[in-house]
Amino acid sequence: MPYLSSLSITTERTKPFPFDVPAVQYAKNVQMKTPVNFIIGDNGTGKSTLLETLGYRLQLPHIDGSNYNKKGFDAAKALVPFLELDWAIERSVGFFFRAEDFGDFINSVDRHDAKLYNDLEELKGEVPDHIINEMKQSANYQLHHMRRDYGQELQAFSHGEAYLQIMQEKINQRGIYLLDEPEAALSPSKQLSLIYFIHEHLQNHMSQFIIVTHSPILMAYPNATLYEVTEKSMEQVALEDVEHYSVTKSFLNNPQAYLRFLK
Repeated sequence: MPYLSSLSITTERTKPFPFDVPAVQYAKNVQMKTPVNFIIGDNGTGKSTLLETLGYRLQLPHIDGSNYNKKGFDAAKALVPFLELDWAIERSVGFFFRAEDFGDFINSVDRHDAKLYNDLEELKGEVPDHIINEMKQSANYQLHHMRRDYGQELQAFSHGEAYLQIMQEKINQRGIYLLDEPEAALSPSKQLSLIYFIHEHLQNHMSQFIIVTHSPILMAYPNATLYEVTEKSMEQVALEDVEHYSVTKSFLNNPQAYLRFLK
């Protein structure tokens, strides 16, 4: 049994942003009665805005442990009063993963490390190098948090491997997991690894995944619920009817038909 049965945004407002995007305008009785649910659509249809609104409402933790006071959640704050949720089991424990947060987190750790290095550079020649290094390590609280949360520096992994490492560390108990374009740094084979990881998790935990994606590979998760957002609607669809899937399949079957004008 999933935690969240359905969601709706009920308001007569149609402007300005975020009330004018399709995923907000047409989010009416969106059924999410399966363990894995996808929200699909073209760029600019508001998929991420809808997911961020749900994350804000549930106050699910982020990769860096920060709260929802970031400016990037202003749209979610505006929409939360109009968000209606139908629960089978109300449990707001889980994790909210956004591809953009991943990059920001890694970069912020690197920037802080570089700043500490520059600040301590003037001690070189007066203080032994290993003492300077220990001082830097002790002062880098972000690095401490990374090691605490993920076991080691994520920079030791490739981009895709670091993604999966975060998933494995944070998706480790029953709860609701919101993933916004998790395929952003994953090769096709790593996307398959994510599918298998989700499957293994669901074998051991009663959880629910709500995923915004452009990846036909991820969309193919067996027995998942797929909602496609267009400029005119937000409807539950079969995989074969999703535009992302049909365009990708058509291209791979005959790439020259799409590329012949580039010669």
